[in-house]
This record gives sequence, C-alpha cells and structure tokens, in this order.
Amino acid sequence: MAVNSPGSAAHRHFLGALPFLVMAAVVAVDLFEGPSEGFLPVLSLGPALASLSRRVVPTALIGAVALGLGFLLATYDGIFDTRRGTIGLITIFGVAVACVVASASRQRKERELADVRAVAEMAQQVLLRPVAGHMHPLDVSVRYISASAAARIGGDLYEVVAAAGFVRFILGDVQGKGLPAVRTASVVLGAFREAAYDAAGLAEIAGRIEASLRHQAVTEDFVTAVIGQVAADGNVIEFLDCGHPPPMLIRDGAVVPVEDPDPGLPLGLGWLAEPPRVAVRVPVRDGDQMLFYTDGISEARDKTGTFYPLRDRLGSLGADPEAALDRLSADVARYVGHKLDDDAAMLLIRVAPRQVPGQAVTSVDGTGLFAGDGTVRWA
Repeated sequence: MAVNSPGSAAHRHFLGALPFLVMAAVVAVDLFEGPSEGFLPVLSLGPALASLSRRVVPTALIGAVALGLGFLLATYDGIFDTRRGTIGLITIFGVAVACVVASASRQRKERELADVRAVAEMAQQVLLRPVAGHMHPLDVSVRYISASAAARIGGDLYEVVAAAGFVRFILGDVQGKGLPAVRTASVVLGAFREAAYDAAGLAEIAGRIEASLRHQAVTEDFVTAVIGQVAADGNVIEFLDCGHPPPMLIRDGAVVPVEDPDPGLPLGLGWLAEPPRVAVRVPVRDGDQMLFYTDGISEARDKTGTFYPLRDRLGSLGADPEAALDRLSADVARYVGHKLDDDAAMLLIRVAPRQVPGQAVTSVDGTGLFAGDGTVRWA
C-alpha cells in the first residue's frame, strides 16, 4: 500500500482550499475597490479551480457559494439590477454549470483510466508472473522496468520454471513497440511455458517458440532472447543465445561477459539459418551468479550520451540476488537521471551454496572465463 508523503498531503490540502481563498480575495478586493473595477465575474474562478480536483457535488456546491457571494456583492455595490451586475451573475452561473459538467467528465475518464490500469495489472500478472526466490539449486530474482509512464508491461519478457529435472528460464526483448509487442511477448511466453515442462533440450524449446510465432504472431516482430537451464546438480549453466546481449558471470567480485562466438538468430528469424541452434555450457560452482538483461539496461545513457557501465557496476552487488537487483535498478536510474527510454528486464541467478566438503575452487583470470577445469566449453 502506498504511503502518502507529507508533501503530497499538503499539496492536496492547498488545492482543496484554493477555490475558497480565491473567492475570499475577490470579495476583499471588491469591497476595497468598489464596483467600478468590475471584479464580480472573477468569482467564477472558485468553481473553475474546484473542477480540477473535486467531484461533481463539491464543485456544484462551490459554484453555488460563488453565485451567492455574487448576489451579495451585487446588492452591496448597488449593481444588482444593472447591466453590469446581470452580466456578472450570468457569467458566474454559466461558468459554474460548465465546471460541473467538466468535473463529471473528468470523473468518468478517471474511472475509465482506473479500469484500464486494473486490466493492465491483471495482464502483468498473467504475462510477467512473480518468480519464486529459490528454485533448487538456484536463488532467482527478476526486475522489470517499463519505459511507459502509463503501463507496467511492454515488449520485454521473462519466465522461470522448474520442470523436467531442470530450472529453465527465458529473458527476451521484442523488437517492436506498443500493443503488438505485448501480443508477441505473450505468444513467446505461452510457448515457453508449455515447452519447458517436456522439451528434451533448449533447442527444442526454441523451435517450439519459433513455430508459435509463425502461427500466432500478428506482426513480423522478432525477439532477441536467452533461453537457459540449470540441472539439479547446479554444476553447469546452459543457455542459447538468440541474438541477445551476452550474460555476465560474477564470481568473487570478478565480472566476465559470456559471449557466444556464434550466436543464433533472434526468435522469429530462425528459418533464415539452416544450422541448428547450439547451446553454451558454462561450468559454475557454489555462489556464482549470472546476470541476464535486455538492452534497456546495457544501452541506458546518461545526459552526455555515455552508456551505462554495466560490467563495472556488477562486482560489488553482493550475494543476495534480490538486494543486488534493487541496488542495480536504483543505480541505473541515478545514472540516467530520468525515466528509461526503453523497457528493461533483468534476471539474476545464483548457484545456492551446498557446502560440499573438499569442493575444488576455480577462479577468474583477466583474459578469459575460468582457469583449469573451469574453462568454458562450447557444446
């Protein structure tokens, strides 16, 4: 539940009092200056200001107050039965009626917007479901940041499921905008959720997503994605790179991008290449983390146009994936200094410590991934 700040409460109180303050000022000026200055119609500012934030009945009541004050001032100034007084009172009445109508229209649009937001919230729960914090053998955390001020879902997508002896996951970015991108994302997620439970491997999952895109997608949008899995022993992270930015492997504070020397085509374009998709296998040990992300993160820029230094910021994130992504999200926002220009999604997985006695230790060197038996093997 949102907590109202003292500043926002004071702002609401000021808006509530503003119509009365303005009408009181008009009365004071009229009494001081006299009828010659013609301030009587300015009382219509009361209902006009009220219609900006108040409902129909309070706006109508403030309009009635303004009209009553107009009658009193016109009588006091001796202009009640004059042309000036009549025009002033008609002006107040007409503005008050218009403001009541405007307030009713604003209320209706606010209700419609609330309904749309409720539908968007439901769509988010269906498309981008919460992910369990722990799926043996992994600790998992995700974050989604929409570039749209009016929506919380867009073209980026993620999912993590535990099935078929693996934890399987996908993180992707639809190369399109608006509702068509959301539709394409829903097709990809639906195909992944179905295939993840019985597919023999990652290549089969990718193939079934490709088939769904051919049969169901209403546009020609393609999707850059990473599809991965980790077996129950937690010794290897295996993933398919479908035209997506390379994940970052984090070990003991050292960060190394895991780049596929021959990445596959994005989902939706696989029919252009004859060779089958080939997975990358990365040996890992307890405590290792791997960050998957969309280009909304890697291509975020500051005010000078400099890209966000993602690799440099990952070494100090800490061991808890939830806290790490909280810090990373906040750091990106501070670096950019404004709302992101593109949707962004992040998936951080960590091999949960199993405390196996006598387990071999490998380390990161400065030129490759792992030394010794930790060398990346390209399947």
